[in-house]
Amino acid sequence: MPALASHRQSLSWLLLTLLLLLIRPAWADQVVDAASVTTQPLTLTTYVSVLEDPTGNLTLADVQSPEQQARFKSDQPPGSALAMGFTRSAFWLKVQLSNSSDAPLQRFLVVENPRVSHVQANIPQADGSYKTINTGSDVPQSSKVYPNRNFVFPLNLPARSEQVVYLRVESSIGLLVPLQLWPVKAFHAYERDDYTGKAWYFGIAMAMILFNLMLLFALRDPIYLLYVVFVGCTASALAIKNGLAPDWAIFGVPLNSNIVYYSGVSLALAALLLFARRMMQLERILPRLDWVLRGMIVLYLLSLVAYAFALPYVSRAGILLNFATAVVLLAAAIVCAFKRQRSALFFLAAFALLMLGGAMTSLRAMGIVPTNLFTVDGLQLGSAMEMIVLAFALADRFNVMRREKARVQEELIRAQQQLVDNLRTSEHELELRVAERTDELRELNNQLEAMSLTDALTGIANRRRFDQVLEQEWGHARRSGELLALAVVDVDWFKRYNDHYGHPAGDACLREIAQALATTVNRSTDLVARYGGEEFVFLAPMTDLAGVRGMANKLLQAVETLSLPHELSPLGRVSVSIGIAAAVPGQEASAEALVARADAALYEAKKQGRNQVVGG
Repeated sequence: MPALASHRQSLSWLLLTLLLLLIRPAWADQVVDAASVTTQPLTLTTYVSVLEDPTGNLTLADVQSPEQQARFKSDQPPGSALAMGFTRSAFWLKVQLSNSSDAPLQRFLVVENPRVSHVQANIPQADGSYKTINTGSDVPQSSKVYPNRNFVFPLNLPARSEQVVYLRVESSIGLLVPLQLWPVKAFHAYERDDYTGKAWYFGIAMAMILFNLMLLFALRDPIYLLYVVFVGCTASALAIKNGLAPDWAIFGVPLNSNIVYYSGVSLALAALLLFARRMMQLERILPRLDWVLRGMIVLYLLSLVAYAFALPYVSRAGILLNFATAVVLLAAAIVCAFKRQRSALFFLAAFALLMLGGAMTSLRAMGIVPTNLFTVDGLQLGSAMEMIVLAFALADRFNVMRREKARVQEELIRAQQQLVDNLRTSEHELELRVAERTDELRELNNQLEAMSLTDALTGIANRRRFDQVLEQEWGHARRSGELLALAVVDVDWFKRYNDHYGHPAGDACLREIAQALATTVNRSTDLVARYGGEEFVFLAPMTDLAGVRGMANKLLQAVETLSLPHELSPLGRVSVSIGIAAAVPGQEASAEALVARADAALYEAKKQGRNQVVGG
């Protein structure tokens, strides 16, 4: 009987062991074979086991204990990120990796969210110990072991080995952890494309800021200042959100980047509300709703203090305020559009895109919508589209102002006629009013004339101004019998430059060359102008052919000194070709003929290899 009992006990243990082996795949952690990750990244969401630490006191040794290992949950829902929402808990993530190949491998473990406040990576070492790396958005950027806007941890996996990586994450705002395993070469390619896309956005933002600053100084309209503040704060906040901003500090005291980010968003939206009130004339069209917007502006200003002292407790309320702002602004735009308020149509199109992008980003942070291209960079994409649409809105606003000027002129003419009709009764009063209206009209005409004679991109004279001055100088030289010289300047291989470096870089190149031209040809009697596209001209009265050649050669040297890189030019830099001509009116048939000679010389310079002066 004892032998039979012993056999029964052995059989029971055997059945229990077989049962455990059968059910193990249902709960065991999945092992990621790094050797199979060769060309594309692997999203680790479904491979990760998660342990919530409400107190935040657990250490690596604690979570490695059998008691805590049993608490890890491995049944994570599929998706591109682990979404914990707004929580004060810390979370431990466990990833089991293997290398089934016969050679050691290097891979990158990437937390693709720069806004995680604290990230602790525990990387296995060859001797069995763990190397602990503490980083995060609330930690100086020098803590990163790999220079990237995200958190990148290099992993070295020996041949035919297994290892377990532990990550500890926590955040003072919404906690979202997109975790990926990258091949090194593929990550470098992604990194390059990622930074290129970000550079395009911030280039657009900078261009819009500079353009609207020019309009602000030219037109003295505060709406352009509000727009500049809005775009500047939005771009700054997005730079922080994307992990591109440097560490912030005041008097050497480091600032929490999440606080700076939320504060930047508040300032941007406060400026947006002020901009919307002025652009859509809400105080006149929707006075009650205008008071709601004023209240929201006050809340945004108060939120700066709340974020500084209690960000973890008020960040969710801040997101709700952002949603409310989006709803109110879109409602105002729709109502104004139905009332045929012209600016509201542009506002509706532009800021609907912006608010949609912002809403997607906020919902992603709350863990409500999945992580993808449109939710990760939603605010950035919406902001870029908003800038482009508002560029058309500002152009339309300028056209409206021009039509308003014409209307004012018509009113002035009618007023003058009215004054003439009333001359018998009040001749003195009539003269005063006519003089006043005439001065106003002259001032408006002077402003319009100045704007129409200047090239908006480069700040030098435009072709219209050049044609006027050429006609004047031609007549003067014909009467005095003096020489008149001019040169036509063309940027070599500019289309290739524009296609390769992009239009913002092309515009910057033209501005640099225009500045060099204005600095080189600087006599009081000379005129420099943009003739069109990448072509410039300068006019030099009382100058013979040798003199204008010397001026042109100085310009060649000035452009060479700029050393603007041009990979598609044989010289490796930006250069210009110059055609020159000089004549005494009377010997030359017309000013147009003189321009044609210089243009033909320019053609010859290009034919002979560019980067030279030709003319005779």
